[in-house]
Amino acid sequence: MSPAEWRQLSERSTEDSLQLCQSVYLAWHSESPIMSHISSQCLYFLMLLSPVMTSTITEDIEVLVLLPQNNSYLFSRAKVAPAIRYAQQRLRTDGGQFSGFHFNIQFENSDCVSDALFLLVDRSCGQKPDLILGPVCEYEAAAVVRLASHWNIPVISAGALAAGFGNKNTEYSQLTRIAPSYVKMAETFTAMFRHFTWKSALLVYEDDKLERNCYFTLEGVYHLMADFNINTFALHQDERLDTDHILQTIYDTEVVIMCMGADKIREIMLAAHKQRLTTGSHMFFNVELFNASSYGNGSWKRGDEYDSDARQAYASLNTVTLLRTAKPEFENFSLEMKMAIKEAGIHDCKDCASVNMFVEGFHDAMVLYAIALHEAMKRGYSKKNGTEITSRMWNRTFEGIAGQVSMDVNGDRNGDFSLMAMTNVEEGTFEVVANYFGVNGTFQLLPAFNADRFTLRGRHTAHAHETPDKSCGLGVSALTGVIVGAVLGTAMLIAFYFFRKNYRITIERRTHAEDDDTGKHRQLREDSIRSNFSAA
Repeated sequence: MSPAEWRQLSERSTEDSLQLCQSVYLAWHSESPIMSHISSQCLYFLMLLSPVMTSTITEDIEVLVLLPQNNSYLFSRAKVAPAIRYAQQRLRTDGGQFSGFHFNIQFENSDCVSDALFLLVDRSCGQKPDLILGPVCEYEAAAVVRLASHWNIPVISAGALAAGFGNKNTEYSQLTRIAPSYVKMAETFTAMFRHFTWKSALLVYEDDKLERNCYFTLEGVYHLMADFNINTFALHQDERLDTDHILQTIYDTEVVIMCMGADKIREIMLAAHKQRLTTGSHMFFNVELFNASSYGNGSWKRGDEYDSDARQAYASLNTVTLLRTAKPEFENFSLEMKMAIKEAGIHDCKDCASVNMFVEGFHDAMVLYAIALHEAMKRGYSKKNGTEITSRMWNRTFEGIAGQVSMDVNGDRNGDFSLMAMTNVEEGTFEVVANYFGVNGTFQLLPAFNADRFTLRGRHTAHAHETPDKSCGLGVSALTGVIVGAVLGTAMLIAFYFFRKNYRITIERRTHAEDDDTGKHRQLREDSIRSNFSAA
């Protein structure tokens, strides 16, 4: 009999024996010698089983971690591995119910393209891992999670945040996302739009056509806010920033939501300020989830001649970011991570001043898996039953390194986000003015919140001007009819002349555009990152 079968039998026998002892106790007052003998045997049986009921479960777990070695990534091995080791040490030495788990962790390099998939296939030719942590990048994660789901291996990632991974019925069935997805972030905007009765938004994002971080970030907004008037404006990473073109598009919208590098956001804000679009007629937002300067961290200061204008422009820029915690244990964790990064020789890490959500997330991934595995094994399931273990990671709340972590019924972490705004224009300093709590969908306004800054003013005001009557006695209506009739007649003749000439060109352009769209949708199908935003 296997250990799992013995545990299951023991637990069932214990439950049955408890019921038997209860019946014996009720019959105890009969003072029958037979009853006394049965009661003694019952107590002896429970004493034998008590070690099984209280002993720590011991198990070896093979963990495959797929992270890039390139330290330019916020989730490189050097930055994330210390968090995983930290969690491993805590689980082993706290003397609790998880101390019997021995995690054999193997780190492998991923390149955000295909390395992770090949490594998983090669490694699984021998012994398949019991748990996979990562990958983070969308396209690489899609391939790995599909294969892991086929093999019934749990995958926990602090990445794979795109909207397409939300469908876990089939190919992503084993994926648990320990960091809030982009759709979770978008709930913050939905709450604000409903609270302030905004109707339209322009999503301006930088698309590198490779990892497409900002593309997927604002895809979540587009995906969730279908009830609002949402338009998109894409900037290629290598293209010159055409602020005039962007501003022309901004005029017709209420809210501008941006995701791109900090320098480009500054350039757009300077141009908008010059055109007086930062006077309350439009709302500007920046998305910054990872504590990284590459995502536009709201910093306006560059030490150049435009700093003064930039400071005033940024008074109209609000930043959506993750809600941070001041939990004492997290402070110690942060210090440990910073020391580990220094020991790894990453001395020029601009984004290592604070722990990002990837580092925090992979720590919590180890804790969540240990909780789910322990529950499953107590009920007689094997560590190889990925479906059972994964289901126990979903729809639960547990204590993570930075505070309480809530997982929804779909295996995605509920996110808490903060809204930051400039509260001191003279100093140019930002402060959290509101928080959004994903568990209950509430939007909390803090004392620093200024309602005037979130009220749209002076938009599209029409000014009526009196003009002298120049109709020569015909009257305005009659004169207008003559002019319009003449113009329409001329336009129809010109249109007919050019119609035949341009018909072939029009058809060719339409065919070419349809071919481009077909190729684009084919690529999305192959990558299994499906979205309406992708076709926008």
